[in-house]
Amino acid sequence: MAIAAESQFHVLAVDDSRIDRMLIERLLKTSSFHVTTVDSATKALKILGLVEDDLRNFDTNVASKFHQDVEVNMIITDYCMPGMTGYDLLRKIKESKSLKDIPVVIMSSENVPSRINRCLEEGAEEFFLKPVQQSDVNKLKPHLLKSRVKEEQDQPINNKRKGMEESYSPNKNRQKM
Repeated sequence: MAIAAESQFHVLAVDDSRIDRMLIERLLKTSSFHVTTVDSATKALKILGLVEDDLRNFDTNVASKFHQDVEVNMIITDYCMPGMTGYDLLRKIKESKSLKDIPVVIMSSENVPSRINRCLEEGAEEFFLKPVQQSDVNKLKPHLLKSRVKEEQDQPINNKRKGMEESYSPNKNRQKM
């Protein structure tokens, strides 16, 4: 059971509409995703470990500590929300050193090509028109798998570098002699 939970992807769904949140949550759970829903971009940033005060400084220590505990693998957000739009949320995530690699998907009930292009140019993986369909959700797995492969590739490199640094350490070589 623990193995299945570890391999399950965790998606943070952000939408100010309760009905849309319930729909996206049901679609994601049908596809075996673990889902957390919130009704604002500000709440999403808090879950990700970025709070308003930290946004000005991009306090990555706070974000990385919280992100390690929660581990959100993808964010799917509505474009049009009061306070902070999904586009603003996307930009804050992509500007954060610790969160920039999390895939972000934008959804909207308005088909505005310039808005769609702007979101994709700023780093959104997909842009879905509402109501979101199961066929849309099926497009998410490749983005999640790509990000997981990237994480796995980065981790052995860092461990290999650390091992090499330790084996070539001047103090370690002196102790052997």
